[in-house]
Amino acid sequence: MDKRILLLAAAGLLAVPAQAADKITLGFMSTLSGPNAIIGTEIRDGMQLAVEQLGGKIGGLPARVIVEDDQQKADVARQLAEKFVQSDKVDAAIGFSFSNLMLAVYKPLVDAKTVTISSNPGPSQLAGKDCSPYFFSTSWQGDNWAEGMGAYLQKKGLQNIYLIAPNYAAGKDVIAGLKRFYKGSIAAEVYTPLTQLDFSAELSQIKSSNASAVFAFYPGGLGVQFVKQYSQAGLKEKFPLYSAYTVDESTLPAIGDDALGLIVATSWAPDLDNAANKKFVSGFEKKYGRVPAPYAVHAYDTIMLLDTAVKAVNGKIEDKPAFLAALRKAQFESPRGAFKFNTNQFPIQTFYQGEVKKGADGKPRIVIQDKALENYGDAYAQTCSMK
Repeated sequence: MDKRILLLAAAGLLAVPAQAADKITLGFMSTLSGPNAIIGTEIRDGMQLAVEQLGGKIGGLPARVIVEDDQQKADVARQLAEKFVQSDKVDAAIGFSFSNLMLAVYKPLVDAKTVTISSNPGPSQLAGKDCSPYFFSTSWQGDNWAEGMGAYLQKKGLQNIYLIAPNYAAGKDVIAGLKRFYKGSIAAEVYTPLTQLDFSAELSQIKSSNASAVFAFYPGGLGVQFVKQYSQAGLKEKFPLYSAYTVDESTLPAIGDDALGLIVATSWAPDLDNAANKKFVSGFEKKYGRVPAPYAVHAYDTIMLLDTAVKAVNGKIEDKPAFLAALRKAQFESPRGAFKFNTNQFPIQTFYQGEVKKGADGKPRIVIQDKALENYGDAYAQTCSMK
C-alpha cells in the first residue's frame, strides 16, 4: 500500500461512508419573553406547525427540538449557542429574533461548523463579507423590505421624508436599504434606544417638522407602541406613515384601527394564491386560532428546507458537504411561492407594497396592491466570497 495512504489511514483521515443518523437534533433560540416576545412566539409557532405537519420527523428522521429563550440579551444568546454546540451537540441551530443577537451567536456557531438557519434576522455583514457556508437565511436580508419601500416611494416621487428607527444593527440596515432606492430629500434621520416605548418627544418633533411623510421601522412590541401613539397624536392625516417590519399580522390585532391607511412593504401575505400557502395558513389558523405573520412563514420554511435536505442525503446529515449542498438547492415549496438562494445563501424573492384596510370581518388586514421589487436578492451578495 502507498505510504501516504497508510499515513492517512493511521491518522483517521480516510473518507468513511457516512451512516444515516437515527435522529436529528435542532437547537431553537428566539426571544420568548418581554415586550418583543410577539416576534419570537410567532417564529416558534411556525416552526412547531411544520414539525407537526411532518409527523414529528424531518427528512424521515425523528426530530428533537430544544427550545430556548434568549431573553433578548446578547450574553444569554451567546451562552445558549455554546450550549447547543458543546453539550446539546445539535445538528442545526435555528430560529433567532434580533440582528444584534444573531451577530452575538454567529461566530460560536459557524466556527464550530454548526449548520445555522435564521428565520428572521439578516444582518448585512452575514450576507456580505462575513458570509459562511454554514449560515443560511430563510427570511430576508435586513435591508430588503425597506428596499422595497424605497423603490415604491421613489416611484411615487415623494420628497422630504422623515426617517425613524431603533438604534441597533437592523435599524441601521433598514434605513440604509430605504436610501438605496429612495433618492428624494430627507427631512430628518432619527434613531431611538431599542428599549424605548414612549415616543412623545419624537412625535412632537415630527409635528413641528416640514416633512411630507414619515418612514418608520419598529419591530414587534415597539411597532405596536409607535403606531398607536402616532395615530393618537393625530399625525396620520398630515404625515402619511410608511413602514417596513413595523406592522404585520402579528401586531395588527394589538394596534387595531390605529393602523388603518398605513402603507407597508412585505414579502408575503395570507392571501397569496398557491397550494403551500393555503396549507400553511389553514394549518396555522386551526392550530393557533389566529392569522400568521411573515415570521411564522420563515420558520415554517426553515423546517421544510431541512426536511428536503435531509431526504436528499438519505438521512446522512453527518456528511456535512453533502448536507450543505442539499440545503443550498432549497428544493421545497414555500408559502411565498418560488424560493431559491442567492450565492450568499439568502433568499431571492419578490417584495410587495400593501395597505392596511378593513377586511370583510371588520378587522384590519394587509392588502397587497403592487409589486415593489421582483425576484430581488440583496446588495451584499457581491461581497460574499461564496460564488
